Amino acid sequence: MKITAALVILLMAAAFAFTAGPQPLCAGSPSSDPALSARFQTSLKLPLASPRIVVKKAQRRLFLYSGHQLLRTYRIGLGLSPVGDKVRAGDRRTPEGDFYVFTRNDRSAFYLSLGISYPNAAHAERGLRDDLITKAQYTAIMRAVKAKKTPPQNTRLGGDIYIHGRGASSDWTWGCVALEDENVRELFNAVPVGTPVTIEP
Repeated sequence: MKITAALVILLMAAAFAFTAGPQPLCAGSPSSDPALSARFQTSLKLPLASPRIVVKKAQRRLFLYSGHQLLRTYRIGLGLSPVGDKVRAGDRRTPEGDFYVFTRNDRSAFYLSLGISYPNAAHAERGLRDDLITKAQYTAIMRAVKAKKTPPQNTRLGGDIYIHGRGASSDWTWGCVALEDENVRELFNAVPVGTPVTIEP
């Protein structure tokens, strides 16, 4: 009888250790991938306090913050020429630097889109130095950036840089940042015009 009772206790302890111990993550489980899909997460509490967006090109990730708190990480696709800063129209590069959301388009050809304020002051200064834009165009860009309005989009520096949908599995855009539709929908609903956007190499 004593042997049977001890055996039962031993079996119960082993079963508890097995169920309570660390469990391996499945390859497809949300916790195993830092780029979590929106459907696996709780809804964002809107409006966000001081939202901001950080894009890390080398990581192919977009990070959504509320102040200093990281709320979301999304997988992204970039321009067809993903390495390096954007210099001119048609180079298919995703720009780098500090920007802001200047428009929200709910009728985008790429599902939903957030306009990024490229070119910024640094691009304008380089463009003027390299004779890509005129002094008048430089002045117009600087005036727009100072007022947080839409910078001129049709100079030789290029424009029409957006965060938009239609897929993040590859680098396929002409310089934009692409997300999966469900993720850009959540991001679109979370950030207003004027939200800071930092794009890092």
